[in-house]
Amino acid sequence: MKWYSKNIGDALLAYNDLENIEAVCVPAYQKAGSPDDMAVFYRHESEGRLHCEVTVYFSPAAGDIAKALGASPCERPGKYGLCLLAGSPAAWSILFSKS
Repeated sequence: MKWYSKNIGDALLAYNDLENIEAVCVPAYQKAGSPDDMAVFYRHESEGRLHCEVTVYFSPAAGDIAKALGASPCERPGKYGLCLLAGSPAAWSILFSKS
């Protein structure tokens, strides 16, 4: 099962994009019946650069939303530093309990 990611750019300028993604994902999550494995996360990442960028990660169950928003397939992200943007808090244990 593929994860998806979308870099939305400089953290200082990403707030509106992050808010727009949340506005799409929350209703889609609710319409799907609020499944525990459907979640969207984000993280500030610097990778050694001076300024950090925000990357949004979509769980495999959110793949259709991710594709509609222009996200690309990726590996499952590491849990460290992620913040839940949309989905159930139960997603943490479901999506990150396996190695």
